[in-house]
Amino acid sequence: MHILNAPTKLMKEIGYGQGYEYDHNAADGFSGQNYFPDGMAREEFYKPVERGFEREIVKRLDYWKKLREKKR
Repeated sequence: MHILNAPTKLMKEIGYGQGYEYDHNAADGFSGQNYFPDGMAREEFYKPVERGFEREIVKRLDYWKKLREKKR
């Protein structure tokens, strides 16, 4: 429920948006919050290859994975 918008008082009262961490407010610009439903494994939808600019993407994805594990 932390990712749900709470435009009304009732929605705020029942917990919509509670616990949401804005990435830009984190010291490293990454909150590491999980946006998948509880019990659902994190899917890997993109697997970059080791050539061209995709090498840099691999580094970035690995960096975020490590940050996510650190913040758990």
